[in-house]
Amino acid sequence: MKAKHYIIALASLSLTLATSSCKDFLDTEPLGEELSENFFATSDGAVQATNAVYNQLRDFSVHTFSFVGIASVASDDADKGSTPGDAPAMGELDNFTATAANGLLDGFWQGHYLGIARANQVILRVPPIQMDEALKARLIGEARFLRAYYYFNLVRTFGGVPIINELPPRDGSNSSKARASKQETYNFIIEDLTAAIAALPERSAYASADLGRVTKGAAQGMLAKVYMYQNNWAQVLTLTDQVIASNQYSLYNDYARLFTLDGENSSESIFEVQAATLPQGGGGSQYAEVQSPRAPIPTGGWGFNTPSENLNSAYEAGDTRRDATIIYAGENLGDGVTIPTVIDNPRYNQKAYVRATDPRSPNGMGDAGKNIRILRYADVLLMNAEAANEQGQTAKALSNLNLVRKRARGTSTTALPDITVTDRVALRQAIWQDRRLELAMEHDRFWDLVRQGRAGTVLRAVGKNFVDGKNEVFPIPQARIDVSGGLISQNPGY
Repeated sequence: MKAKHYIIALASLSLTLATSSCKDFLDTEPLGEELSENFFATSDGAVQATNAVYNQLRDFSVHTFSFVGIASVASDDADKGSTPGDAPAMGELDNFTATAANGLLDGFWQGHYLGIARANQVILRVPPIQMDEALKARLIGEARFLRAYYYFNLVRTFGGVPIINELPPRDGSNSSKARASKQETYNFIIEDLTAAIAALPERSAYASADLGRVTKGAAQGMLAKVYMYQNNWAQVLTLTDQVIASNQYSLYNDYARLFTLDGENSSESIFEVQAATLPQGGGGSQYAEVQSPRAPIPTGGWGFNTPSENLNSAYEAGDTRRDATIIYAGENLGDGVTIPTVIDNPRYNQKAYVRATDPRSPNGMGDAGKNIRILRYADVLLMNAEAANEQGQTAKALSNLNLVRKRARGTSTTALPDITVTDRVALRQAIWQDRRLELAMEHDRFWDLVRQGRAGTVLRAVGKNFVDGKNEVFPIPQARIDVSGGLISQNPGY
């Protein structure tokens, strides 16, 4: 059994807490009982409850259908894919016609708040347990990182959201809260990540059985990204400098292999959602299935989130990242699979592809053991380059940008020459372009365009119905407004 299976296997309890009224249908070996007060009395209970927070990351509504729709399909990197009439709710995200009734948005909201509810159980109920204090501090730090990450996705999608940092009332009364402001939500995220940095060990301090758990470097890198969304470049530079100086991470030599089974939890990995092909099934997710080429190929999936022609044409000649990112109709994938020349879509997401020779769950592709890359060292280098440029440190910016480009050119001596421009505006554009291509189809592009202040310009140019002052965020699901009794307010324009 791979080391990464440890978190997943221990997360297979049913967290049907009486205090949260939630059920995770992806849990694989439910205990069939509610977690009593006695559950939070032992270190084993603390570990299992923390693992359940990780487990929610694999939920269909957290990192699968809704996620790729919001963070990728809505951008210029991807089209809806599949067939024209399939999943109209995804088409609404693609075209910015989604209303508060869109089911994918409601699922995204609920899936993330379930993760937050699980994190709150750890943060609030583990401290009194009599157990090893170092382990206790680490588990709480992991939960605070994960809670921050769930909120980070929510604030980027909806703007300010209700901050829930307590257990639901035991009497079952309505615990709805009004929305916090966007800045208040970011402040809460920053507080959680700062606490996580203080509590978590470096990657090298973890035993192999804990591969995939959150590290200090992950918390530093995620906090840097949070500050990047607030244009706090001094903090971005400081935090990414710390990750770089830790010597815990390095660029993986082969960009294409980085997204295969061989590249999981590699030297470049800072944080990945762990998935596994357990013998009994239930350790994976549908992340790969929803994006894989449509049948009749053996590894066929649903064919959503297909790379756009705009992305395809954005690569420079000789950029190895293009073929590592895009599967083309008619392509021989080297694992015994050849994509038909006549197929529903001309391109598919190579980074989400599961090779035919990879291990298979007994539940099929809907339970694929494909890790989901959330934060890579290349991202940290590009954040550092962007921050350095904004802070007037041009040489540092060029150095880290060109490290990423060097890996992308592979063995070529002529492709992707080093960037040498020193004008701040021109260098900013160069960094943004390489950021797009380096992280293509990894679900950063829409949010990047919004925080760069150019979403409307870029997305209208590719035919999307983006309205400035409205579509930077999506509508709050009407069902959540109704449940709150109107306490939660709607975003402007919806």
